[in-house]
Amino acid sequence: MPEPTTPNALAHTAAPTIVVVGHGMVGQRFLEALADRGLTPAAGAARVVVLCEEPRPAYDRVRLTSYFDGRSPEDLSLVERDFMERHGFELYVGDPATGVDRAGRTVTARSGAVFPYDTLVLATGSYPFVPPVPGKDARGCFVYRTIEDLLAIEEYAKGAATGAVVGGGLLGLEAAGALKGLGLSTHVVEFAPRLMPVQVDEGGGAALLRTVVDMGLAVHTGVGTQEVLAGADGAVTGMALSDGSSLAVDLVVFSAGVRPRDQLARECGLAVGERGGIVVDEECRTSDPAVFAIGECALAADGRVYGLVAPGYEMAQTAAEVITGGRSAFTGADLSTKLKLLGVDVASFGDAHGSAEGALDVVYSDARSGVYKKLVIGPDGTLLGGVLVGDADQYGTLRPMTGTVLPVAPEQLVLPAGAGGPVALGPSALPDEAVICSCHNVTKGAICEHTTLPEVKKCTKAGTGCGSCLKVIGQLMPPPEDAGLCGCFPYSRSELYEIVRTLEVTSFASLLDSHGREEARGGDGCEVCKPTVGSVIASLAPTVGASGYVLDGEQAALQDTNDHFLANLQRNGSYSIVPRIPGGEVTPEKLIVIGEVARDFGLYTKITGGQRIDLFGARVDQLPLIWTRLVDAGFESGHAYGKSLRTVKSCVGQTWCRYGVQDSVRMAIDLELRYRGLRSPHKLKSAVSGCARECAEARGKDFGIIATAQGWNLYVGGNGGATPRHADLLAQDLTDAELVRLIDRFLMFYIRTADRLERTSAWLERIDGGLDHVRDVVVHDSLGLCEELERMMTDHVAGYRDEWAETINDPDRLRRFVTFVNAPDAPDPSVKFVPERDQIKPDLELLAGPVLAVRTLEGTAS
Repeated sequence: MPEPTTPNALAHTAAPTIVVVGHGMVGQRFLEALADRGLTPAAGAARVVVLCEEPRPAYDRVRLTSYFDGRSPEDLSLVERDFMERHGFELYVGDPATGVDRAGRTVTARSGAVFPYDTLVLATGSYPFVPPVPGKDARGCFVYRTIEDLLAIEEYAKGAATGAVVGGGLLGLEAAGALKGLGLSTHVVEFAPRLMPVQVDEGGGAALLRTVVDMGLAVHTGVGTQEVLAGADGAVTGMALSDGSSLAVDLVVFSAGVRPRDQLARECGLAVGERGGIVVDEECRTSDPAVFAIGECALAADGRVYGLVAPGYEMAQTAAEVITGGRSAFTGADLSTKLKLLGVDVASFGDAHGSAEGALDVVYSDARSGVYKKLVIGPDGTLLGGVLVGDADQYGTLRPMTGTVLPVAPEQLVLPAGAGGPVALGPSALPDEAVICSCHNVTKGAICEHTTLPEVKKCTKAGTGCGSCLKVIGQLMPPPEDAGLCGCFPYSRSELYEIVRTLEVTSFASLLDSHGREEARGGDGCEVCKPTVGSVIASLAPTVGASGYVLDGEQAALQDTNDHFLANLQRNGSYSIVPRIPGGEVTPEKLIVIGEVARDFGLYTKITGGQRIDLFGARVDQLPLIWTRLVDAGFESGHAYGKSLRTVKSCVGQTWCRYGVQDSVRMAIDLELRYRGLRSPHKLKSAVSGCARECAEARGKDFGIIATAQGWNLYVGGNGGATPRHADLLAQDLTDAELVRLIDRFLMFYIRTADRLERTSAWLERIDGGLDHVRDVVVHDSLGLCEELERMMTDHVAGYRDEWAETINDPDRLRRFVTFVNAPDAPDPSVKFVPERDQIKPDLELLAGPVLAVRTLEGTAS
């Protein structure tokens, strides 16, 4: 490795200035590397200036297409909220560098600001290549590179019917999926004879082609774009192809590769490659010792321009280490790739095309299922590379084994079960030095120093890049010492659910005696297992033949505090009552009844965030009287007290709103009435928005629905609260029947497999395979469970009974609603209120008692 001109790029100055040009994924990783090494303004070690061309800080370009799945630009951000402020970095968004004066060591920004530098780091990335064909600048032509590009495509697509993507590589297929998701008939035009020609071979391309075509995309391989046709108004009307054919399209997306952004380097006289790219050595230093280049703009020492994020991250680490006086070298990187394109798993690693001398291919191909697997093996049995299409589960284990002799015959790793394989070759077979996370270059040994996935992510960053290593990381984590629910049961909640369902267990006592830990049998259980099992039995009541009323017999003793009285306990011992108002729609007559009840019983009233009205301040003995008034008026329990469905919010939809495209109120009412009373591991919330403006905030719910011109998009796994999470798109453009069927399956699968007190958001992130697995189960019926899940929901709907009405109509059930068993007519004297803002509030001084004076040792009051 050549010695740098200046061993420490900052050694000659006490307070150096580092200017970073570009704030993409690699630029942000460089800043993180500086922070890790203490070279920050906050530490007094340097001034760091960052010039960003885009109007927002660095975001996850790898997951750019997830914007069309409902993720917002904020969701894609890679910059922690206080990262820049905490470290003192100066970030200038929307103000790119326009010139570099190497002699004067200054950088000029578009705003006219001039920044001196001691060290300059170019992280300018790449730009989309647009073939020089006539019509390429017509209105309706786009590239697919930034969030702004996506916003423009989304807006233009509203008036388009057919789109075409020029380029069938990684990004091209993602763009095609995005156009299809926007409701456009979509064509893919690829000049090479197959899709993804760089990553997959002919067989893999054929398998991918069949699957993509089955999804409704039109694919044209082996042809180029000759011309983009435009009408008199300058808008795209079609495309002429090199084989003489033409396509009638309204929108064109160019995704034909990228080129290094090396213009700044050229203009200031830095050495660049013949085909582009800023020439750097192994330390990522350019021909000027004070200037570094990292990421896609750099022509690395091995003569390559790397277009993947993982090599860019390695360059960022190398440059940061060298700048801070360390020794590091970037000599090349792994080009392995795993991703899901249009729902299809595609992966390639190592010498995927078998170009090494003497390489042999071991191939399995199943055209019917769209699965293609190829391993490239050296003459001595060494694994050289491979291609996986349709089933890439083994990628995380095979990629780190590249360059080693496989411990089993390679054919056993590609054949399906029943045909000689597959062999379970797990991560335990990997050596400690095997790189598991190629994005951040983290080895198995480094990962195994930690015991939980969150700890691994925080300490090593493994799993925070493309995410393809998460499954292997999970397999490397030690299993919990005891996965049992509590000290009474050795089984998890989901296992207990299966036991109750399969054996039709209807009581806690029988379950504890038959499946509890030996020392717990014959006992009463604990505060963990009693409400958990009570919820499981309640959710399965119609299926196993148990009583659906949660306060019947033994069930009453299992319930949490709120369920004991079918109302929410408040801080002064009073209760709140929330009647169900499906979809937030209520008549004036019902509103009057609520007002009269609140007035007559002296209750505090408040509009809730779920479009309901909460009535606070009722005593236990008043609950049945209040329920009677509400039930007589047509209300029922809103289940605000239970781990069950709370509300399905809605906007007014197309009935009233000029932007609405579907009847969101009707759908919200239908869904709330269908899933009311459904007991689950945690509370469930939902919402229905009548258009993409999202006024009902559906993406902050456990299951949210957003209307489209073609139907409904279903999002799952969202929540607000202390750890908010946007819901993920599960399926799109659904009919009413399809939507209800998928929600039925999703909810029942969640109830079946979630842990105790686990929201859908946490469940979706914990469950093996995450959203993709859930989609496979509930949309594609990969486990063959859908018929059973639907039947169980049908049983729930048929067996629903309003708990308030069931209570007030049964004298035996009413007996529990008293403050004192020996004095049933006596009110609780501790439940008192004081006036506030023309309503009431709890008298907390009564609860706390009188304020007593406290004296110090000297006897003076304090």
